[in-house]
Amino acid sequence: MIRPLAISMGDSAGVGPEITAKAWKARELHSLAPFFAVGCPDAVTRVWDGPIARITNPDEAADVFDRALPVLAVGDTCQVTPGSPDEASAKAALQSLELAVGLSNAGAAGGVVTGPVSKVQLYKIGFTHPGQTEFVAERCGISPENAVMMLAGPTLRVVPITVHEPLARVPELLTIELVLAKARVTARGLLRNFGIERPRLAFAGLNPHAGESGEIGREEIDVLQPAIAQLREEGIDAIGPFAADAMFHPRARAGYDAALCPTHDQALIPIKTLHFDEGVNITLGLPIVRTSPDHGTAFGIAGKDEANPGAMIAAIKMAASAVQRRAEAAA
Repeated sequence: MIRPLAISMGDSAGVGPEITAKAWKARELHSLAPFFAVGCPDAVTRVWDGPIARITNPDEAADVFDRALPVLAVGDTCQVTPGSPDEASAKAALQSLELAVGLSNAGAAGGVVTGPVSKVQLYKIGFTHPGQTEFVAERCGISPENAVMMLAGPTLRVVPITVHEPLARVPELLTIELVLAKARVTARGLLRNFGIERPRLAFAGLNPHAGESGEIGREEIDVLQPAIAQLREEGIDAIGPFAADAMFHPRARAGYDAALCPTHDQALIPIKTLHFDEGVNITLGLPIVRTSPDHGTAFGIAGKDEANPGAMIAAIKMAASAVQRRAEAAA
């Protein structure tokens, strides 16, 4: 039996506390594995009138999970106003993330699900990482190029090869070495976390029409094609590069297990179009399982009981499935 998952609730002024509580409320409907929230208990009670149980260590979570949402408090009591992020809510978000990852690293939690944060607010308190993915990777002792952000939904998995970078920098950042590193981690991650024995990786081109044989860009010829050839030599089923605008219709999606895209938006636009309320961000290449709902803090609807918990529920289910799959492989 896997240990309960740790959910860092993200910015307590956002929808993280609400979707965490709503996920617990829907635990039986979706057969969710036990989990516990890490963060400010007051942030939950301000947006939800359901039962909570304050716990002092993860081992208590399973005992109370059937009757209340277990909450492991961090820091001081936070005076949070839903929809109004401030320094206190940012500090609570960072503290909960630190603790949740630490518990998972130590084996006290089965894995970690990270709630949505505001990077702008985190930067104001000294956060220096591009996002939570890079932070978690560092805490796990993994270099950034060996931690891959995959967005996954019921019919599509995508990997942005470059992530939070200006478009103008992508051509210089897109190297054969980077493509190979991301693809290798993706292939191993699909096996380790999803049980796909021979993953099929499809690559999108950087330029329109995948460069038209070099007429409107050479990144496909100079970078992507050599990388794909190398991957094939290594036994990885890699195909492409294809024109990105033709890769995401139903027939195309049936031909691969993950699409790797040179730019952030090439990957995220299709996944959010198809699976906005059920998309999951899963970090591949880590010694622990880490997932996250694929949406932001939604400060505009925080505290209004309008947040859809679908992506949080999907993130919890995917994390539990990956933890179970890893446990079975190690047995």
